[in-house]
Amino acid sequence: MASIRDVAALAKVSTATASRALSGRGPVSPATRERVLRASAELGFVPSANAAGLASGRSRNIGVIVPGVDRWFFAKVVRGISEELLDQGYDLSLYTTGGSHDHQEKVLQDYLLRQRLDAVVPVALELTTRERERLVAIGRPIVGVGGAMPGTLTVGIDQEAAGALATGHLTGLGHRHIAHLTAGKDPHRDFGLTGTRQGGFERAMAQAGLVVRPEWVITSDFTLNDAYARAKALLAAPERPTAVFAASDEMAVGTILAARDLGLRVPDDLSVVGIDGHELGDVVGLTTVAQFPERQGARAAARLLQQLAHDGAPDEPQHETVATDFVVRSSTAVPPSPGSRSRRSAASPSPG
Repeated sequence: MASIRDVAALAKVSTATASRALSGRGPVSPATRERVLRASAELGFVPSANAAGLASGRSRNIGVIVPGVDRWFFAKVVRGISEELLDQGYDLSLYTTGGSHDHQEKVLQDYLLRQRLDAVVPVALELTTRERERLVAIGRPIVGVGGAMPGTLTVGIDQEAAGALATGHLTGLGHRHIAHLTAGKDPHRDFGLTGTRQGGFERAMAQAGLVVRPEWVITSDFTLNDAYARAKALLAAPERPTAVFAASDEMAVGTILAARDLGLRVPDDLSVVGIDGHELGDVVGLTTVAQFPERQGARAAARLLQQLAHDGAPDEPQHETVATDFVVRSSTAVPPSPGSRSRRSAASPSPG
């Protein structure tokens, strides 16, 4: 098996120069780097990550913690992180908590601290002060994806603004009877994003001079199936809204399917808007606030690598807001006229 010395000899450079050329760290001219890469390929040399770690004091391995990998947002963020790390020659170790804070603590205490990891990216997880201090104490930079965490650099979107933008679109079309499909609140996950998005909904409603009806603020669980069931109950009631703002695209799609099964036309009888930019939205014509999770993940990874390059975190950690894009499709329109037949409840069939 070829060694770094064999590569250096074939490329006619020192072992140290060959190592710098292969690792991408340290000053090496482009011509020399190309010569070393050709020699490495010719000999079939595979650099040892362990040896590189011992030489540099780094493992070139980043730990990423997510609640799970079965949800669209988490999978997209991890993909963005992975692609950015791969481009820079870093490995990724993925840990899931299963939505349990006990599992989160176990990952941080029993797994992360025993691994040779250069840094940590928690995704949609709010670390406690103790957890953050523990990572900082062992010299592991942190960049979170989600809401702001005190003393920690984070990357995410403006959740409140997204909720206000989605709701403002509906009020701007003339809707006055608007429901909100939200999700449960977890003090350890998502940085209260559902509450923040609901805050944007309430702000936009107030700005339009509208009252939020408590019975039209429906709690779901971010899944299409549960949203379908809850939206169906909402829309089958004797009095129903003319528009629904759902806190995620999957819940919005569930709402559209429920409306269609009740015989309601979207958007003629009901307008629906979501937040995400999920691929399903394009299929059903969903108006949405696209939040680009892959971009958030890539940006978090880039900022993390920037910290590692400067051997420390910035003096003033801050939350970086990633821009969203409002995508108008066919699921929203002006509300139906009060006297039209379409305003009747779909749950009340015609006589006979």
